[in-house]
Amino acid sequence: MCGIVGIVGSAQAAIDVLDGLRRLEYRGYDSAGIATIAAGVIHLHRRKGKLKELADLLRDQPLPGTIAIGHTRWATHGKPSEENAHPHRVDDVVLVHNGIIENFLELRAELLAQGRDFGSETDTEIVGHLIATTPGASLLTRVRLALQRVRGAYAIAVISPREPDTIVVAKNASPLVLGVAEGLGIIASDIPALLPYTRQVKVLEEGELAVIRPGVAEIVTMSGAPVTRRARTIDWSPVMAEKDGHKHFMHKEIFEQPRAVVDTLRGRLAATGDDVTLEGDVVDVVAKHQRVMLTACGTSYHAGLVGRLALEELARVACEVDLASELRYRHPLMGPETLTLAISQSGETADTLAAIKEARVLRSPVLAVVNVLDSSIAREAGHVLYTHAGPEIGVASTKAFITQVIALYLLAIGVGRRRGLSAARAAALIDGLRRLPLCVEDVLHQEARILEIATAVTQARSALYLGRGYGYPVALEGALKLKEISYVHAEGYAAGEMKHGPIALIESGVPVVVVATKGPLYDKIVANIQEVRARDGMVIAVVTRGDEHVAALAEHVIEVPDVDPIFTPVVATVPLQLLAYHVADLRGTDIDQPRNLAKSVTVE
Repeated sequence: MCGIVGIVGSAQAAIDVLDGLRRLEYRGYDSAGIATIAAGVIHLHRRKGKLKELADLLRDQPLPGTIAIGHTRWATHGKPSEENAHPHRVDDVVLVHNGIIENFLELRAELLAQGRDFGSETDTEIVGHLIATTPGASLLTRVRLALQRVRGAYAIAVISPREPDTIVVAKNASPLVLGVAEGLGIIASDIPALLPYTRQVKVLEEGELAVIRPGVAEIVTMSGAPVTRRARTIDWSPVMAEKDGHKHFMHKEIFEQPRAVVDTLRGRLAATGDDVTLEGDVVDVVAKHQRVMLTACGTSYHAGLVGRLALEELARVACEVDLASELRYRHPLMGPETLTLAISQSGETADTLAAIKEARVLRSPVLAVVNVLDSSIAREAGHVLYTHAGPEIGVASTKAFITQVIALYLLAIGVGRRRGLSAARAAALIDGLRRLPLCVEDVLHQEARILEIATAVTQARSALYLGRGYGYPVALEGALKLKEISYVHAEGYAAGEMKHGPIALIESGVPVVVVATKGPLYDKIVANIQEVRARDGMVIAVVTRGDEHVAALAEHVIEVPDVDPIFTPVVATVPLQLLAYHVADLRGTDIDQPRNLAKSVTVE
């Protein structure tokens, strides 16, 4: 959700970067900054608040120089501040960064032992210290060698007075695009920021770096080997630019999920490595209650089902999940002893808002998990935990769901640490959270395979989705996505319930999507697959990579990374989003605005 823009070779570099940042405003931000170099001197402006605050400062105090890098940031730990805003300066190095440094604890301890001082709370500054203390004949060499010690998801841009006509950039699981123009070098997180200057772009791939100079964009690998990549021409309308070249907003938003996960985690993983630091007192508020009532609608309800499992397993808190449209009309046994946890992407969902008001009448404290700052639900709730998905245009929710699940994991770990969850288990889970952005990237790389599977589903009249444990909410969400955008009838079921009715629907050729990743219920889900095969159903299995047993039983297999079973909803939902998308695209439906649906349901 943060934005990066850089330019070299411009007579008004700072103004051009500011304009580029404006084109990335859709990402959301609460602080911004720009750095330039002129006559061997670093000049830096940073401001918390909207981009206008930085623009006003730049108008009153212009930044000289023909090279500039800039950044818009959405802070997730504590209040936004100028100290935490990017760019960060460390000695002769200035950098901006999107992402999470997974091994920041060990790197920070090492740097502190060397006597290095830190001026911010960010993990970004660690990268600056690594580059500043790494010897090398060029800025590229210093950055390349420093990053070999870094684990995590990142996109960075670095400048230094030692090479005042050079920007060095690097990427791993966070987007970065290079512009190729006569006399200019341009970089940005998204293509729209480049379009005023060039339509010739190169997209940086995983583990690559680039040297940007006026008219030059040279790419190398992490080992320093040169990479030959021809520029491609972008011929987009303004709307296509907003879609970043994707055919639909939904497709774009599916591919934004690694970044959305990074943004929702950023600043919330405690320096100890075995706890979380969430805003305000949300963890303590949940921890002191013996019962939690999760309530939501649609996709957010499915996130609530994941949240219940995580809170019960990690925090040992008794949980219920109820549809907000039902909760508001029944007579729930709720009071001060029960915390109401309401989940909504828009923060304007009418039924969820009404359920919150009913909870407050019953004197139940309310915690809201929402994506939109200062939305109605955020204002109505006593406590708020924000997700950081960024704007979601497609009606069918994708990245909003994944970030809700991530936020609920964070909450469950935090509450668990206060209710007996061991430091070792929490540390393992937090390490798993840090790896999730790359795990999602891994799944997205399988799109071609998923498209092949979609062709086998396109003509189906109905489909069945099965899962157990953490796979059950995935089955519900996968079925919902298929029916929402492709209009193929689909039902999600707990696999243990198959013999209690849904098995009657299975006949030759009926697609049955089974979440069969590793976990304590693996053997039972394999038995369900055997039951489907016995009735000639077409098994589409989502499995943990390397599972040859289920692969031998299924017509189609989608492999996902090996993660802790608690994280199944993240890695297993993404391929089902892509499956639904491609089935709908092959059927020619209006994917971003499916019939009869609205993005935010603000009426009953």
